[in-house]
Amino acid sequence: MAHDIVVRRDAARADRTGAGPDSPAIPDDRGRVRRVVVASSLGAVFEAYDLVLFGPMAAIIARQFFSGLDETYAYIFTLLSAAVTFLARPFGGVIFGRLGDLVGRKYTFLLTIVIMGGSTVAIGLLPTYAAIGMLSPLLLMSLRIVQGLAFGGEFGGAVTYIAEHASAERRGLATSAVGITMACGLVLAILVVIACETLLGKAAFEEWGWRIPFLLSAVLMLVSIYMRLRLQESPVFLRMRRGGGGSCEPLRETLGRWTSLRTVLLVLFGAAAGQSVASATGSYPIYLLMLNLKIDPFLLHYTILGYSTGLVACMVAAGWLSDRVGRKPVMLTGFIGTALLALPVYEGVTRYAHPDLAAAVAEHPITVAADPAGCHRPFDPFGIARFDSPCDIARRAVAKLGFPSTTRDLPAGEPVRITVGAASLPSFDGAGLDKAALDARVAELGKALAGAVAAAGYPTRADPARTNVPALIALLSLLNAFVALASAPLAAWMIELFPTRIRNTALSIPYTFGGWFGGFLPAIAFAAFTATGNLYAGLWYAVAILALASMVSALFLPETRGRALDTIA
Repeated sequence: MAHDIVVRRDAARADRTGAGPDSPAIPDDRGRVRRVVVASSLGAVFEAYDLVLFGPMAAIIARQFFSGLDETYAYIFTLLSAAVTFLARPFGGVIFGRLGDLVGRKYTFLLTIVIMGGSTVAIGLLPTYAAIGMLSPLLLMSLRIVQGLAFGGEFGGAVTYIAEHASAERRGLATSAVGITMACGLVLAILVVIACETLLGKAAFEEWGWRIPFLLSAVLMLVSIYMRLRLQESPVFLRMRRGGGGSCEPLRETLGRWTSLRTVLLVLFGAAAGQSVASATGSYPIYLLMLNLKIDPFLLHYTILGYSTGLVACMVAAGWLSDRVGRKPVMLTGFIGTALLALPVYEGVTRYAHPDLAAAVAEHPITVAADPAGCHRPFDPFGIARFDSPCDIARRAVAKLGFPSTTRDLPAGEPVRITVGAASLPSFDGAGLDKAALDARVAELGKALAGAVAAAGYPTRADPARTNVPALIALLSLLNAFVALASAPLAAWMIELFPTRIRNTALSIPYTFGGWFGGFLPAIAFAAFTATGNLYAGLWYAVAILALASMVSALFLPETRGRALDTIA
């Protein structure tokens, strides 16, 4: 009853502004649409803001919340804590998407912004591992899950609300505002981090100042709440309610009818999966530069700031272009371009960010030569398992260095060895040793290996004087131009594929499940490097998903530019 009163009140307001059942006045009111776009898309700032904080601050997060683990695995779990939100998003999409189709778009995404913003602020208040032990990373993961639930409902509600206000000929540009504000969130976050580091100094920032960027997100949350409280309900939703066309069971109708389910599956494995992986491919260099190439944090921040500014402009252009030539050709160009450019851009990032490392790898490669029968895939984040074969000992010693390496197969019976250029270090069989003796021999091998790589010219960190920031910005801007093409039209394309009565639920499901494909790319890429020694091994996963998404989208998803939302059956 209370909700019906609210809906009737919003309907009356809509009538007073000329948005009656037969009037398109609201879609043509550009000032009103601009207010709707700004208020609705601010939620995307939180996702981008948080993404960037978990990028350049990944090493700090690892030390603060995962210091009880081996350093390599601390980084992997830090990346997983950034990715775990994607696991929760589909559940949030179902919960809040259904709510949006039942009670309205406006009030649903008002709720999600409160939950998401509150969780981000709470991360800034969490005790560290040193203070409360394992409870600290568990609380961090819990808050990340809550963030994921909220964002799972936030995106669908926001883009649906925008699209149902915008005119058909400007819908691509209007809904791309969510992606544009995400790019703005990248810029905002990096400016906050730079300001905090500059004012506090590196030591103070890493000790306690890292909390400030999280706490400052409270300002974004309060501004978003204020603006959304002033909005009216979607005119398309109101017309549907007046005509009695709403769905009582949007989730059942979405998944229980083959026509709707087929579209959901095609969007999931086509547009949504491709956009998610393209976006992750464009943002993973943040982690590559910080964790693998170890460039100066200030240079990293300026690099992110430079290419993020370009990304904002590219998102605007891609959204506008999708209104002129169509959603499908723009996104397919983005998928294919991202797949083709990923490897050469990443190789260029290594060369320009850390030229000394690139030269050392080329001139004095690190190689583990062993019989593959004695090699396993050890995964031991908590230091419980025992790996004592010569191959496992050698590969773990090399992985601990954090430098790129290769493997070479030897015939059975040949002794395992590690080569660094012309230098050769034999491994050993630890099967007959007790733990203390094994640890001592491993430490001895690690010390000898560290000396060999140092003698071969492998630096521990990138030299700031030799890092080419303009070249990095140019390379990443080129890659992210295609990421923008793959991302900006997505919301409009999905919205135009589903009817009003189930639109919020139907588009939230493939979008949030599709986020799994890209959300775990950073963790997959870093784990693949740890296991293989190849910095770029994880990119083959990205290329495969982008190829699949291109094929599904090209063959099975229709072009939808210009569709009237009220007429979609």
